[in-house]
Amino acid sequence: MVALFRPPVQTQWGSLSFVSTLYLCPVLDRLMDKVPHKWQAEIRLGLQEALVNAVKHGNCLDPRKIILVRYKTSGSQYWWVIKDQGSGFDFENCDCGDCVETADHSASVGDCGRGLFILNQVFDEVQWTRGGRELHLRKRMPRWFNMPLVC
Repeated sequence: MVALFRPPVQTQWGSLSFVSTLYLCPVLDRLMDKVPHKWQAEIRLGLQEALVNAVKHGNCLDPRKIILVRYKTSGSQYWWVIKDQGSGFDFENCDCGDCVETADHSASVGDCGRGLFILNQVFDEVQWTRGGRELHLRKRMPRWFNMPLVC
């Protein structure tokens, strides 16, 4: 039996920026380029929520402001850093621990919002910096999801 491993997909940080718009398809397509097929729907949903939050709540849909996204893939680790030009997010006083699933599996999110609930469900690490203007997301995927099938 021969096991073939792909070389690391990307070891340098890539980046892209766009004006505050909710037309996110091309941005999401670019950010999803190296994500394994099995994880695409879940990661796309999480990134979409993060970008919508940055555009709507961070930049207040102001087309004069931009969103900057840095991304990196190394082995089984995937990182995204999303930065807006807003006034910041009070992440220290957001109690997303109150986000629980009800018996009918719908989210009861209280004040923290649907997007924040989804981020915490999709990503292994969700961290704000720079006064809540920069969001760091990390997803670790089992290595065997990155390997091609061997016949």
